[in-house]
Amino acid sequence: QVQFVESGGDLVQPGGSLRLSCTASGRAFNMYDMAWYRQAPGKKQRELVARISAGDSTYYADSVKGRFTISRNNAKNTMYLQMNSLKPEDTAVYYCNRPLGSAPLASAVVYSWGQGTQVTVSS
Repeated sequence: QVQFVESGGDLVQPGGSLRLSCTASGRAFNMYDMAWYRQAPGKKQRELVARISAGDSTYYADSVKGRFTISRNNAKNTMYLQMNSLKPEDTAVYYCNRPLGSAPLASAVVYSWGQGTQVTVSS
């Protein structure tokens, strides 16, 4: 079982930036896709925000395209999410996980969820 630890969340003003990190335990991190998800206040489901393949191909939800950048450092078993031009609607708990299946918007994941990291965008 792989475990994930997310960090980097904070309170930021609209238009600001944050960089989130996700560190995974276990081996073979470099061999599978990873993704960032978020759960907004009052929402039951998590939505996929960005996905990166083992070969570094990336996919973004329309709501964050052009503002967020996903990347990974396989030597450190770590994935990042650079978030720029943040909006109040980006407020959510952000999680990372390995997506199940090849569909870019796949919401199912392989492993258990970590604690997540809170991002709050407010003036």
